[in-house]
Amino acid sequence: MDINGLSSAYTEYISNTVNSSSGLKTSDINSKNYANMQDDELMEACKQFEAYFIEQVYKEMEKTIPKSEFSSGSTSSLVDYYKTELIQDISEQTSEQGGGLGLAQDLYEQMKRNYNL
Repeated sequence: MDINGLSSAYTEYISNTVNSSSGLKTSDINSKNYANMQDDELMEACKQFEAYFIEQVYKEMEKTIPKSEFSSGSTSSLVDYYKTELIQDISEQTSEQGGGLGLAQDLYEQMKRNYNL
């Protein structure tokens, strides 16, 4: 599998991760030596990316569902918050259970080849 097509999604993932409450900083990401990364660290990063990718797919799928005309403005934002949390949880579970989509494994193998690990 060629990962070049996923570069824009990965860039967005890194951007969102840096801007989230995870505490990561751009300097931490830029200073990371990926060639010296341990196998388990590399696999974990690939699984996190797969979970993020699945989350984006679910969010796009959710956009295709027609909005209800009966939802009020005050409850709508609360529902949106919990919907986002639910999508993130389901994405992580999908990635963890049964090997996920296989994207993490393919990405892991590609990165190992690229960095000669």
